[in-house]
Amino acid sequence: MSKKFIKFEIKGDERGSLISLESKRNIPFEIKRIYYIFDTKEGVVRGKHAHKDLEQILICVKGSCKILLNDGVNEEIFLLDKPDKGLYIDSLVWREMFEFSPDCVLMVLANKYYDEEDYIRDYDEFLKAVKKQ
Repeated sequence: MSKKFIKFEIKGDERGSLISLESKRNIPFEIKRIYYIFDTKEGVVRGKHAHKDLEQILICVKGSCKILLNDGVNEEIFLLDKPDKGLYIDSLVWREMFEFSPDCVLMVLANKYYDEEDYIRDYDEFLKAVKKQ
């Protein structure tokens, strides 16, 4: 499964902290899209899809949530709870986001623009796509 945690450098002083995200420096791809998820209601599961050809980094900039990743063989759950920790996810990895804290803000960086055709929203279709690799 192609995933890894990326630790971002925190810069700051007595005024506060700052994290800079830069394409092809501390982000391993050119950023084409940024979005964030917030105000997620209790008990809601987000995601439930994979991408045919998309790389992403998930960063919980506030609060916490859990990320389930599945490559068709292995399944792992990751806790995102620090703004200096990003979770890199490659293409053809099923993802589900859940257990959002009430104050959670989950930011997602992607290497491509939105394309509905890139989504695999059916788990059985995802398993077929993984087997074709």
